[in-house]
Amino acid sequence: MQGTFQLSRRQSLRGLVLLGAGAAIGSVQWPSPALAQDISDEDIFQFALNLEYMETEYYLRGTTGKGINAEDAGSDPGEVAGGHEVKFKSEAIRQFGEELAQNELAHVRFYRKTLGEAAVSRPTIDFEAGFKAAAKAAGLGDNFDAFENDMTFLLGGMLFEDVGVTAYAGAAPLIKKKEFLQAAAGILAVEAYHMGMARSNLFRMGEEARKAANALSDARDKVDGPEDKDQGIEVDGKANIVPSTKDGIAFTRTPQEVLRIVYLTDKDGVDSGGFYPNGMNGKIKST
Repeated sequence: MQGTFQLSRRQSLRGLVLLGAGAAIGSVQWPSPALAQDISDEDIFQFALNLEYMETEYYLRGTTGKGINAEDAGSDPGEVAGGHEVKFKSEAIRQFGEELAQNELAHVRFYRKTLGEAAVSRPTIDFEAGFKAAAKAAGLGDNFDAFENDMTFLLGGMLFEDVGVTAYAGAAPLIKKKEFLQAAAGILAVEAYHMGMARSNLFRMGEEARKAANALSDARDKVDGPEDKDQGIEVDGKANIVPSTKDGIAFTRTPQEVLRIVYLTDKDGVDSGGFYPNGMNGKIKST
């Protein structure tokens, strides 16, 4: 697609800091200086904003039954399909979800304020089709509803939060402005807190939740690229709440690997699908 930024896998960015669990830092290829210059801080923040829109819509709909207000969605927002208020059994899980919703909404507002006129509007988001396809690929059945109960809501959150952490960890080397890098590092830390909450609570829920979380992890690994990057919440019969390298460093993913997960595709050159039926808004939008 003309005007769409694409990199081959060898040239791909070191892994935008906002979604997942990717390649070890020491093994990731840097883009050439010329390619790196083609990516601005604004391009990276626009990509991040697309992801934050999805996370915000997810947690707001799950805890309130309503999505983002018009003033936070941009001048030309896409529609959001699916999602409803969860019938929580645990008051603690409800409060966790409410806190996450406010964190993610704050991220949307931060990016919109920082980008100003360059802020992209909310893209079209389809939770219903996206989760059904992701769940089917993971072997969780044809009628999976992420908004059904405490466990499914955390599974849906883990799908996003894991990816977000690795995406933020990868984009850091490409951010030029010191104040932008500091902000991205702070948001990365918040996303990591979210991920730890979701993964630890799923582990405590027992065997069914652990198997489902690991199945989603395996499904992500099948689409994001040829490397075995993802890690479930249980490895060799033991808790694995913190996916990391042998040096205890968070994994990274490239934007293209992130897009493969949210578009639910294992192909190159795809610019829409999955949770984003019309693609993301901005320059970085193709696998």
